[in-house]
Amino acid sequence: MDQVYKLMDECAAKVQKDMDAEAKAYKEYFEWCDDAAKNSQFEIKTATAEKEELEAKIAEFASDIGGSNTKIEELAASIATDEKELEEAQAVRDKERAEFESSEKELVEDVDTLDRAIAILQRELSKNPGAFAQITNSNANAVVQALGAITDAASFTNMDKSRLTAMIQQQNGDSDDDMELGAPAPKAYEGKAGAIVDVLDDMKEKAESQLADLRKAEGNAKHNFNMLKQSLTDSITADNTDLSQSKTALAEAEEGKATAEGDLSVTSKDLARAQEELGTASTECMSVAADHEATVASRNEELAVIAKAKQILQEAVGPAASSFFQSSIASRTDLRNSEIVVLLKNLAKKQHSSALAQLASRVEAVAKYGSSAGEDPFTKIKGLISDMISKLTKEAEDDQNEKAFCDEEMAKTEAKKQDLESTVEALTSKIDSAAATSAKRKSQVKDLQARLATLIKEQAQMDSIRAEENADYMVAKEDLEQALNGVQKALGVLRDYYGGAASAALMQEQQPAKPAAHEKAGGAGQSIINILEVCESDFSENLAKEETEEANSASAYEKTTQENKLAKVQMEQDVKYKTQEFKSLDKQISELGSDKSTVANELTAVLEYYSGIKDRCVAKPESYADRKARREAEIAGLKDALEILENETAFMQRKRRGLRGGALKA
Repeated sequence: MDQVYKLMDECAAKVQKDMDAEAKAYKEYFEWCDDAAKNSQFEIKTATAEKEELEAKIAEFASDIGGSNTKIEELAASIATDEKELEEAQAVRDKERAEFESSEKELVEDVDTLDRAIAILQRELSKNPGAFAQITNSNANAVVQALGAITDAASFTNMDKSRLTAMIQQQNGDSDDDMELGAPAPKAYEGKAGAIVDVLDDMKEKAESQLADLRKAEGNAKHNFNMLKQSLTDSITADNTDLSQSKTALAEAEEGKATAEGDLSVTSKDLARAQEELGTASTECMSVAADHEATVASRNEELAVIAKAKQILQEAVGPAASSFFQSSIASRTDLRNSEIVVLLKNLAKKQHSSALAQLASRVEAVAKYGSSAGEDPFTKIKGLISDMISKLTKEAEDDQNEKAFCDEEMAKTEAKKQDLESTVEALTSKIDSAAATSAKRKSQVKDLQARLATLIKEQAQMDSIRAEENADYMVAKEDLEQALNGVQKALGVLRDYYGGAASAALMQEQQPAKPAAHEKAGGAGQSIINILEVCESDFSENLAKEETEEANSASAYEKTTQENKLAKVQMEQDVKYKTQEFKSLDKQISELGSDKSTVANELTAVLEYYSGIKDRCVAKPESYADRKARREAEIAGLKDALEILENETAFMQRKRRGLRGGALKA
């Protein structure tokens, strides 16, 4: 039976060893599962954050594009309105200016006419104060007509015209009376003539006053127009500047939106891939976990079967050996192999407890040597077992307190660690995103600068080639024009000389031959003319071809040059704004790096503390649950041993009585 028990123990040990190996492999696999899930979750978190950021950027760019389009439309409408208003104001101003110049000219002429009239009257009056006395009716009418012409030209009022006419007519009437009654005193003539001069002076002053008012009104109108023009011009200039900036902002927003949409497509693919990897890992890990649970249950079932079979054998073999046990119950050697010692050894072996193994050894020693010392072996053994139970109970309480401390500290530390790790991950994600964008912008700037250099070089080559083509064209044109001019002149000379020779030659072909005489070489001359006409045609065609090619080359050159100018301006603007962007990103990266360094230092301190807590609370041969289960099993086994010891005396007495009775019957 000992051999059977040994085989059972070896089988159970092998099953337990396989279970431990499988548990270790399961633990390592699930650590990998945790790492894979954590990495996938981090990728998902990073990609999700980046996706949300890109979607926000795209929405922002779309809003900027809409705002820029609206602003461009408003500015274009404002510019058109201001230009129309300026055009209308200019038309009104031109009309006012023309009317002013016309009125000014008339008034200036009127004042000049009045000046001359006054001068003439004063001069005549100074010569002969009584001159108006000799004016006849016809002369008076002439004066009235002359002054009437002056007043009409000066646009005087009817009152002034009537006054001047009445004075002249009165002067005429006085002259008639004087001729009948005699000449009045010279002072009377002088007074009447002076009144006419005064009227003319008054008319001149009014004309000058009208001219001054007209010029003042013109100055005010001109000033008001200049103020309005300056205001509209400034508004148009400002709106044009804003329009240019809005168009630039629109182009930047459209470019930024296109870039963000491309980045969003890549990020969405990365997010989908990470989610797929997380789902695959979760499925596989759950499958392995289910298999592990089934394996553990199967091995536990096998261990339970072995233990039950061993128990059945021990119970079945017990009655067969009872006679031998009862015959030697009084000896210490039989007590050593008693049920208590076996129970303690099996419990120690099952729980892998050195303390229980030592207790079994001490119990065995007490059972062997306790009676010789005069001690009750059962009492001694019960004391040892009770002390062990107290010790295990105390260890369980201490372990429970340690477990509570570890759970609290581990939870706090892990929460702090996760918070700091999330912060570091977020900062790292921002830094990586900013660094990637900065590197992209730097690459774009470098590419744009290279394209600018290439464009400038190509434009310089185009300028050089165009200059050479134009020089060649000028030389060819001069040569062709000179040759064409020479051919045309030669043709004129030849046609003048051989023009009728060809016709005469044709007529002679129809007539009989005449005696040989000197004639113009009409055939040869016509051949020369034909050749020269071909040359003229070729020269004209070549000249037209050269001019066409020159025009096409010039047009293509101008078009390409204009396109290059626009492209150069656009690329220079792109370089400017992209340089500003990557400089801003580099500054942001520096600031984020400083923040990350601070958080990383704090995380390092937390990780050091966390490592110490793990060494204290986690890095143990067995978990708290295993230790608790083991202690509970040990205490339960020891209590079973105490119960057996409590009943041992009565049991032994019953056995003795049974043995004695059997012997008596025998």
